[in-house]
Amino acid sequence: MTDAVDDTLDEIKFGPDGLVAAIAQQHDTGEVLMMAWMNRDAVRLTLAEQRVCYWSRSRQALWRKGETSGQIQLLREMRVDCDGDTVLLLVDQHGVACHTGRRSCFFRAWQGTGWAVIAEPEVSPEQLYPGPPGGPPG
Repeated sequence: MTDAVDDTLDEIKFGPDGLVAAIAQQHDTGEVLMMAWMNRDAVRLTLAEQRVCYWSRSRQALWRKGETSGQIQLLREMRVDCDGDTVLLLVDQHGVACHTGRRSCFFRAWQGTGWAVIAEPEVSPEQLYPGPPGGPPG
């Protein structure tokens, strides 16, 4: 499997910072859940564990989605775009994807004169991330 993973990594065009954009989409509904960043190690771990792992630019560390909140993403399929510079993660999202407690990070829509909130939180951020302030990884 290592050779296949190495070949896969070679097909992804990581930027000068070593990162690639990753879009998470619910595998069965097509709902776009979030966008985050992955480095080579995050892609390798995601493929090996079938649980999505990202790179936190703010913390400069790997983080498995849900390691703090319990809202995990299980990988169903990974795709790469035509240029190789974006990956699409078809996932089985357990719980909410957004640190605001919403199912999707894309909860605001342009309504002609401004942004409108189109989805309310399903869980409070305090429930997702109990403890001292500092917010979620990411």
